[in-house]
Order: sequence, then C-alpha cells, then structure tokens
Amino acid sequence: MFSKFLPFVVIIFVTAGSFKEEQLKYPRVRQAYEDKGQSMAQLLEDNRLSKSKIELYIRAFKLEKELELWGRNRGDAQFKLIKTYAVCNTSGALGPKRKQGDLQIPEGFYHIDRFNPSSRYYLSLGINYPNKSDKVLGLKNHLGGDIFIHGYCVTIGCLPMTNEQIKELYIFCVEATNGGQSKVPVSIFPSRLTEGEFTRLSEKYGANSAKVALWTDLKKGYDIFNKTKQLPSVGFLSSGRHEVN
Repeated sequence: MFSKFLPFVVIIFVTAGSFKEEQLKYPRVRQAYEDKGQSMAQLLEDNRLSKSKIELYIRAFKLEKELELWGRNRGDAQFKLIKTYAVCNTSGALGPKRKQGDLQIPEGFYHIDRFNPSSRYYLSLGINYPNKSDKVLGLKNHLGGDIFIHGYCVTIGCLPMTNEQIKELYIFCVEATNGGQSKVPVSIFPSRLTEGEFTRLSEKYGANSAKVALWTDLKKGYDIFNKTKQLPSVGFLSSGRHEVN
C-alpha cells in the first residue's frame, strides 16, 4: 500500500480500441512498447495467441515470490502459461491484509481496476483491494488501499517487480484491455497450494481459523484452475467466505 502514489493518474477502461491510444500519450508506456514490444510479440507467437484477441489472468504466490501471466484467445476455453515473473521484494507475513498499515500483501480473488502510467514506482497496475471479502473481515473504515503491481522493487504491501519486468506485464495488460477485456483477474495466494503445502499451512497456522478458512477457499480456486486451466466462478458470501465453483 502506497499513499505516496498521489498525485495519481487513473485511466478508466474506455471503448475497446481507444485505450491503447490513451496510454501511448505517456512517455513510459511508449518506452515500454519500444523496449518490450518485440518480446511480447514473441511470447504471443510462441503460445499461438493473438494480440487483438488476448485475455489474461494473473496468479501471484507470496511465499515463492512469483507472479504468473496466463493468456488465451477470446473464445478459447483454456489458458496457457505465458511467463513467470519474479516478485522482487515482499513485506508482511503469510495471511491476508486486514487493515491499513499492517504491511500485508492481500490474499484473495481480485482484478486489475486501474492503470497508472505516471506512477512514482515507474508503471503500476492497481488491484481492487479491498474486495467484498476484505470489507467484511477487515478493520472497518481502516482497510487501506492503493495496492499495486508496480516497478522499482520496493513495497509495504504491493507486488513489486523490476522496471524491465513491469514494462512487459503492463503492455500485455494494455493490449488485453484495448481488445475488450473489461477486467484482468488477479488471484493472490499465500503459496502454491498443493496438497502437501496446504496441509503444512493448516498445521502451522491451525490456531488461526480465519487464515485457514481463507486458504481453504483459495485452494478450491487454485485446484480448479490447475485441473481445467479455466477460471473458477467466485462468489462472496455475507460471512466474508467465498463460494468457489
């Protein structure tokens, strides 16, 4: 979470086809295309993905400090892994973000809700924390905000990357939005929730029923995607728990 992101440039999702034009008005976005446009094109070609049809999904794993970019062509059922990026810094501990200033990186089901091409942290992609679950389970009126995937490799609650990495990820997201994807889903997990890892976490944090309950919900989504390469359906219950199918 960075209050220092202000002053803040918010680019709202606009009519498909014009979003990229608006983004290219900013020098860092133009530089990102100059530096990373070719590598993006090669990754798309290698995975038989079309720039005009691309739909993205992002998964992040806090313990492993990794962020995965998945993609598919509009109309396809399954996603393909495009690239895995390093999350180059971290803060807090395993577990969700529950209040402003706790240094926690959120955990849960989110999406990209804004682009900041003039960020103090180079380029940044906003995550819609707090989501409906966070608002139920977090500290009322003190939830914090301004959670981003961004550059400069510093954090007190965000997912930071190097500037070279954020250039590529950012323009991927520009292309998906420009092509008509209204939301890029982002799932943030405590770790890769294999059966063994989930058992380890459940035993280690067994006294913290709230954490284990969240991780139980997250594991459902993790397992569904790993098995089908399709996004799970996620609903938010009044208790703050999730209905995942």
